[in-house]
Parts: sequence; C-alpha cells; structure tokens
Amino acid sequence: MSDATQETVAAVWRIESARLIGALLRMVRSVELAEDLAQEALVAALTNWPTTGVPENPGAWLMTTARNRALDHLRRQKMQQRKHGVFEAAMATEAMAAIETSERDTLASVTDAELGDDLLRLVFISCHPVLSREARAALTLRMLGGLSTAEIARAFLVPEPTMAQRIVRAKRTLGEARVPFELPPTAELRDRLASVLEVIYLIFNAGYAATQGEDWMRPELCQEALRLGRILAQLMPGEAEVHGLLALMELNASRLPARTGPQGEPILLLDQDRSRWDQLLLHRGQTAFERAQSLQQPLGCYTLQAAIAACHARAQVAADTDWHRIVALYDALVELTRSPIVELNRAVAVSMAFGPAAALELVDALADAPALQSYHLLPSVRGDLLFKLGRSVEAATEFERAAALTHNARERALLSARAEESRRRQTGAKAPGATPPGAKPRISIVR
Repeated sequence: MSDATQETVAAVWRIESARLIGALLRMVRSVELAEDLAQEALVAALTNWPTTGVPENPGAWLMTTARNRALDHLRRQKMQQRKHGVFEAAMATEAMAAIETSERDTLASVTDAELGDDLLRLVFISCHPVLSREARAALTLRMLGGLSTAEIARAFLVPEPTMAQRIVRAKRTLGEARVPFELPPTAELRDRLASVLEVIYLIFNAGYAATQGEDWMRPELCQEALRLGRILAQLMPGEAEVHGLLALMELNASRLPARTGPQGEPILLLDQDRSRWDQLLLHRGQTAFERAQSLQQPLGCYTLQAAIAACHARAQVAADTDWHRIVALYDALVELTRSPIVELNRAVAVSMAFGPAAALELVDALADAPALQSYHLLPSVRGDLLFKLGRSVEAATEFERAAALTHNARERALLSARAEESRRRQTGAKAPGATPPGAKPRISIVR
C-alpha cells in the first residue's frame, strides 16, 4: 500500500469513524459490536483501496460496507436464535425492522439529520454518568475521536494495556448497566449534557496544562477537544453552555503558540508575547461567546469562564487587562460553583485588582479546604503573594512545597526556580546569568 493511500484511509477514518459507529449502534444495540463492525469496514478499505483506488466518496463506501456487515450479523443472529428456539417475538420484530430498513435505504437516502442524531446519541452514550470521568474521556476519544488505544494511552501517559483495560471495562459497564442506546429524555437532557461538557473540558485541560510527564502541554488533546466541541455545537445549536465551552476552549487554545519558550519552558499568561496568539482561534472564540450570550439563557460556568477568557483576549498588553471585571465574573462563578479552586482563581484576580495583601487573606482562608490539600497551585499562589509582599523566606518555602506536589517536570522546574529566586532575594545575591524566558512569572496560576 502506498503511503498516500494509507494516509487517505487514516484521514477518512478519523473523520468518519464516529458517524459509522453511531449509525451501527442504532442497528446492533451494542457499543462493542458497533466498533468491531466499523473496524471491519476499515480493514476492508485497507485491503481494497490499494487495488481499486480510493472511491469518489470514501465515507459513503465505508458506511455502506459497515452497514452490510451489520446486516449479515443480524441475519446470522436471527438464524441462530431460531435454531435454538429462543428467538422472542419482540427481538424478531426489531431485528427484521433493522434489516428491512437497511435493505430499503441507500446511503444517499440517509439524511444529515439522521446522521446527526446518530452522532449525538453516541456523544451521550460515550459520556454516560455511569462511567468514571477517566473512562468517559477514554471512550469518547476512542468512539468520537477515532484515536487508537495506543494514541489515547500516550496522550494520558499510561501504559497501553492499562488504557485497553479501561476502555474494555467502560464498554462492559455500559452493557451491564443496560444503558439505553437512545438520547436521554428531555427531562434528563440538561443533567446529561453537563456530563458531556465535563468530559470534553477534561480532555482539553489534559492537553492545555499536563498534570504529569515532561511536557507542559499536549496540543493534540486540545485539538481533539476543540473538534468534539465544534461537533457538539453543530448538533445542539440552542444550548448556550455548549457554545460557552467552545468559546472558552477556542480562546484558551489561541494562546498555545505563546505558552512555551525555545526550550519548551512554560511562559505564563502575563509574560506572553500576545502577537503570537492565534488570531483565527481568537475570532472563533469571540464568535462562540457572542452566540452563547445571544441565546439569553442563564449564564453557566463555562460561559462565565469564557467571559473571563474574553477579558484577557481583549487586552492588547497585560497591563490593559480589566481585572475589576474579572473579579466580578469570578464572584458570579464562585456563587454558581461553590468550588474552592474557583475561589483560588478569584484570589489571583483580587491580587491583580486590589493588591497581594487582600488576596493573601482569601488564600489563607482556603488553607483547610479538603479539595486543595494536594493541589500544587495553592502553595504556588501563596508563594507568589508572599514574594510580592517582600516575605521571601516564606515564599521560598511555599514554592518548594508546590514543586514537591506537582508531577509535571516543566512546572516543577519553574516552581523550583521561583524558590531559588526567593532565597536569592533574601540574601541579596544576584542570579548567575540571565533568567530564561518564563522562569519568573508574575503570578503563578494565570496561565
């Protein structure tokens, strides 16, 4: 097989796999079987296309091949169940309806709305609350992102067998819980949507600020989350929080080119060269944010965070940032979420708007919050505030504690550098040589 054909098959699979699995799921009512049948269609493409050439409509070819395999499976299942005398009338009716419908329809007659329904159904199944957050993220990347198990394992820095077991258990859990392969009822839609948005944002954050490993970012995960968010925005155009999440991700992703220095070292928001921000993503983010606002629904947590990101995006230089408005937005976000992590972010904004002393009182009040006991950004923020107040010895201790809590090598190096800087300040010693870009952030949670 030529490299060009192989690349074409891989590209088509990445684009079409979710639609294939979604359509097959409607027919066979099994996540695992739907994925297996889609993989069989992929194998058929890898076998046939090098000889016959890539078809004019490769997505249609894959869909037709996959549906034919699903029909063969349903026929075999029907014959086997009849043979053993356990073919119930209800099951027979359902199977025959699927066969007759599929035999009658051609791919050309399947509407965009039907394919959209299949895809939306797959979104809600992959992100079902019966699964753990980690399992939902893995299954979503597998079923909707078209990523291989190896790719997902690399993205989350776990061994491939571990990730394979996680995905298998997720599929098994869906089966054992008898999760209906339908969209949730209207009454449940809003709660289930929250689970979907959480998973997409989890994937984005895993790429935006990696919690472990050698690299501070994994942009490929950000790109997958953006792709999923854009799909969801098309499928659910009337949901403000969907557009709010997309706006938040687009605006934050626009900073990716400016977030690392020449050696891969972190450069935090207030030290970034804003001319390197991606203008297309900024525009898309602003458009999504305006769309969320135009729907005139109560502001949710993602839309509020997008509003904060928009404040940063509007500032041509860091000094122009409207920190008083950001504090007000965090006030609303704290009221909505009651999250100590959000309160910590608010304290950073208070520091920028009203000074480090006011912020330190807020941070100290969070010291006993259970959710922050192993959160490295709590001592990181406290160290930065102490440094600004001239309390260098205490600042060094806090930065050292933060460095010990983080599992990301780049962030540990940054925090250790800040601890060393604090110690030098106390003794009056000068730094040996120039300070590398990003090694002296003004505030250590604004990313």
